[in-house]
Amino acid sequence: MNFQRGRQKEDPEINLVPMIDVLLVILIFLMITTTYSKFSELEINLPEAASDKPPDRPNTIDVSVSATGSYQVNQTSIQHSGTEELSGALRAAAGDRPDPVIVINADAQATHQAVITVMEAARLAGYSHITFATENP
Repeated sequence: MNFQRGRQKEDPEINLVPMIDVLLVILIFLMITTTYSKFSELEINLPEAASDKPPDRPNTIDVSVSATGSYQVNQTSIQHSGTEELSGALRAAAGDRPDPVIVINADAQATHQAVITVMEAARLAGYSHITFATENP
């Protein structure tokens, strides 16, 4: 039933100009407030090796790990090589020298656990300077 006889229906009209204005304001707001983070690279300073002359290190303890898991501390074989025995051998090899550098010479086929055992023994002995020896090809 149409009670308004003579009046024509108005077609609904969507005004797009205010909607575009609002969208542009939102876009500008997002562009201003967005922070563009750059992926930072891990900065690593690799040590350089000179093969001319080996450095003089009087305060080092050489620990050798064989492929079978046997240990030597300064060319002396260690029997029953648990962490306590190794830490005792490291203390004996250090003598009265303060904070020696532990140099681990591990065979390429040595297990990871054998090297970790040496590191744990050095920690138990109270030594924090540990380094690994490598060969040039």
